[in-house]
Parts: sequence; structure tokens; C-alpha cells
Amino acid sequence: MKRRTAREKALQALFQIDISKVESNEAIQHVLEDQPNDTYLTRLVEGVIQHQEEIDTIIKEYLEKWTIERLAHVDRSLLRLAVYELMYCKEEVPANVVLDEAIEIAKIYGDDQSSRFINGVLSKVKQAV
Repeated sequence: MKRRTAREKALQALFQIDISKVESNEAIQHVLEDQPNDTYLTRLVEGVIQHQEEIDTIIKEYLEKWTIERLAHVDRSLLRLAVYELMYCKEEVPANVVLDEAIEIAKIYGDDQSSRFINGVLSKVKQAV
């Protein structure tokens, strides 16, 4: 599975976990739709869940006039995913790739303003981590 696909599937799983409070392995199996499991997808989902408190603290620091609870579920899940990659996959994935991928995924799954919003928050996080 390509990394872009793994990120999109991870976003879908994280969204499902955020909305329905399902277990991570159940969400992953649901988004895979009978495709073989992908280690990067699993790493992303499990990593976000494991470090969610720390990730949310970082996101909150760079939100202006917003709370994390008020964010759209897609935007919140995508920010968590990208911040995880920025913090824990530095050796593997360049920060600019993380930002570019998150912005492109936001254009697909978010609303009209999502990509600009995601870009703004992640640009600040990138400078800090």
C-alpha cells in the first residue's frame, strides 16, 4: 500500500474512532475492506492513539480562536495524524512531505477551508518540533 493510501485509511480509521469510540483494530479492519493489513497504516493509527494526549496538547497550543473540541472531526483527526508523523516519523518522512500530504488529503476529505486551516496549524507545529 502506498504511503498516501495508508494516510487516507489511517485518517478514516481515526475519524471512526473519534466518532464511534470503536477499538483501533476494528477501525483498521473496517477501512481496509478485505485488503491486506499495512504496517504503516497500523503504526499511524496506533501511534496517534498512544500519544493522543501529547499530540492534542501541541495542537491546542497553535489553534487561534478555536478549541480542539470545536474542530471538525476530519480536521481534528488529520491534524492528529500529521502531528504524529512530524513528531515520531522525523527520520523516515520529511516534514514538508507530511505537510503536503495533509493539505492534499484535507482537500479531499475536508471542507472548503480545511486545507488552508490545516496548513496554518501544521506550519506552526513544524517550526516548533
